[in-house]
Amino acid sequence: MAALMTAARAVFKEKGYADALTSEIAERAGVVEGTIYRYFANKRDLLLKVVEQWYAEMISDYDQQLARIHGTRNRLRFMIWRHLTVIHQEPVLCRLVLLDLRADPAYRETSVFGMNRQYTLRTIEIIEAGVASGEFRPGIAIPLVRDMIYGGIEHHTWAYLRGEGDFSVDGIADALADMIYRALAVSQEAETPEMSALGKAVRRLEQIADRLDSAQLDSTN
Repeated sequence: MAALMTAARAVFKEKGYADALTSEIAERAGVVEGTIYRYFANKRDLLLKVVEQWYAEMISDYDQQLARIHGTRNRLRFMIWRHLTVIHQEPVLCRLVLLDLRADPAYRETSVFGMNRQYTLRTIEIIEAGVASGEFRPGIAIPLVRDMIYGGIEHHTWAYLRGEGDFSVDGIADALADMIYRALAVSQEAETPEMSALGKAVRRLEQIADRLDSAQLDSTN
């Protein structure tokens, strides 16, 4: 079983789904082709199990890494950075998920859909913890934030997944983590409504003063 999974993962990465042959997978695993069907219903079932195993490995790694990372922004940045790293290191497996599995109408019924929800759950939990601690604003649409993060990454890296160009894992991780954190964080003004109102009043007075200065200059010219 382990040998079949290892061989299947290698063949899928090299050939993609359509061109991967169960006969080649069996040959690399050192078994007859019929052995595959003792464990898997068909080639698609084998791909699902390969991707499910891949997700399980990533989730385990995430949990180990996150246990050593402190600070909401640092943890959020790590999740973004790690996802970008996965795309950069495993573009073929990512394409298999996006094009061959996620496009299937029955995708939501697969184990991979459940694994993907677990995969993104860590990011949701980081944001929830930020809200609970008062670091992030209350009332945030957290699932929407998750979709913005992962959807934005997918959109930004799609050219790379097509084999066009490259991208900076660190650069994108820094920029995206900063934008998301700043958008969610409680500002100094939000923490003190009185100061917020005072600040708005001061800005209005400054704008009036600017207009008066301009008017005075126009009258003297």
